[in-house]
This record gives sequence, structure tokens and C-alpha cells, in this order.
Amino acid sequence: MKKFMDEFRKFITKGNAFDLAVGVIIGSAFGKIINSLVADIIMPPIGMLLGNVDFTNLYVQLNKAAVSLPKSTPLSVAQEQGAVVFAYGSFLMTIINFLVIAFFIFLVVKAINKLRDLNKKEEVAAAPPTKVCPFCKTEIPFEATRCPHCTSQLD
Repeated sequence: MKKFMDEFRKFITKGNAFDLAVGVIIGSAFGKIINSLVADIIMPPIGMLLGNVDFTNLYVQLNKAAVSLPKSTPLSVAQEQGAVVFAYGSFLMTIINFLVIAFFIFLVVKAINKLRDLNKKEEVAAAPPTKVCPFCKTEIPFEATRCPHCTSQLD
């Protein structure tokens, strides 16, 4: 048991476990922000353009014979009265949430890749590969076929 606890302590104190925990917490908060963005900012103008449609109340009642509801009954009221519904409006909002999150993650990954590429180019440009001329012993570019100092032909 002591060995198990020691292994667990080593695992939990590694940087990866903390990074994962921070990532999950930030991801959860980011998801809430995106949900609010879609529900409160993106969907209302789209609903207005489509004739004052409230996407949260778009549904099809599946058990009309068992529960009789007026046509404009909100989704929450229909569910409280026991109606079985196919809530396609909520599904549409979830798809839009996913697309917005995927777009932002794409932008973040693209920015990180661009930064990595810049760092790689700077490393390559800072230290060009060189070799020593076997004849005059001066440092020359690695890809040189002739020494610029002594003009010797190189292999």
C-alpha cells in the first residue's frame, strides 16, 4: 500500500497531472463562455432573421394523443406536463456551440504552430551548419563544394 501511495504521489506531483487539471478547468470555463455566446449573442439575431424564432423552444411533440398542448407551448412547460418531445432546437444550439468551440481551438492551435515554426526558423538561421576545409582549416558552409578561402575543390 505504501508503494502504491508513493507512486500515486509521484504521478500527482508531475507537471503533466497539474497541466491536465488546469486544462480541464479552463476548458470547462471556456465551454460556459461559448454556451453563453451562442445562446445570448449568436442565436437571437439568427432567430430574428428567421421570423422571431426562439431556438430553445423548437420541438416536435411525439405523444400528442397522451398529452394535449396548445401549439405555442414552451418546451419547459411541455416537458413538465409529461409530453415526450424531440427538442431539435436545443440540438441545433449544441451543434453551433461545437462549431464555435472547434473554430476557436483551430485558431489557438494555428497560432501555437506558427509560434513553433518561428522558433524553429530562428534556431536554424542562428546556427548554420559548417565544416572545416581540409586544406586551409577555415570554417566554411557545410554545403560548399569549393572553399571560398583557398579555392580547393571539396568532396
